[in-house]
Amino acid sequence: MGRIIAIANQKGGVGKTTTAVNLAAALAAVPRRVLLVDMDPQGNATMASGVDKREIGRSSCEVLLRECPAEAAIMKSPEGYDLLPANIDLTAAEIRLMDEAGREQRLKEALAPLREHYDYLIVDCPPSLSLLTLNALAAADGVIVPMQCEYFALEGLSALVDTIEALKARLNPALEIEGIVRTMFDVRNNLANAVSGELTRHFGDKVFRSIIPRNVRLAEAPSHGQSILGYDRASRGGIAYLGLAGEIVRREKKKVLEETA
Repeated sequence: MGRIIAIANQKGGVGKTTTAVNLAAALAAVPRRVLLVDMDPQGNATMASGVDKREIGRSSCEVLLRECPAEAAIMKSPEGYDLLPANIDLTAAEIRLMDEAGREQRLKEALAPLREHYDYLIVDCPPSLSLLTLNALAAADGVIVPMQCEYFALEGLSALVDTIEALKARLNPALEIEGIVRTMFDVRNNLANAVSGELTRHFGDKVFRSIIPRNVRLAEAPSHGQSILGYDRASRGGIAYLGLAGEIVRREKKKVLEETA
């Protein structure tokens, strides 16, 4: 049974889509069976996967509106993972779903038949607590929170933790924070190091040991329609995301062993 992981942060510009795309590619390289679900109307995860969002037929919009099953909209990425693409049509889907009963559960229903076909289903969320993000969190088993180590990011993280607790009570009792990944990290920055230490003190082993550095190659890769593994696997960014994927797989194995012991 595949594990659904939402990549979420209410704050924008923290490397959320970068993490979703590169984690999908890194898990596929491990190798694992991976589906990347783009739930952001900007369609950046779709474009970074080498798919032109302007030319897709079926997308996550049609899936949420029950106009087609998820498997009918899935595309193959050149880097070994599958993609449920998105574009600006998702905004229209969100508006049309506003008055629908059970609107927060649409993605969960759509992904349920796919879980046996994948090891990981990675969902890229919009940078806001919209109906699209609620759908992702209602469907997810866990949330990975990418965050920059800066002062205001701590406040945003606190708000996200409160949101997740509220959602656990109302929509998804199984939801938990899978982990926090430090992104765009510059070891020369004293504030970044201080915030990183604060994170570790508050969240302990929920903070991934793998740290994603501020890296030019990582920033360039999406403009070529590639993950960092396809663009420059040996770069610091590529090595960091492979490390993160390995850490997630090891945590999963440990959890399974503990449950069966």
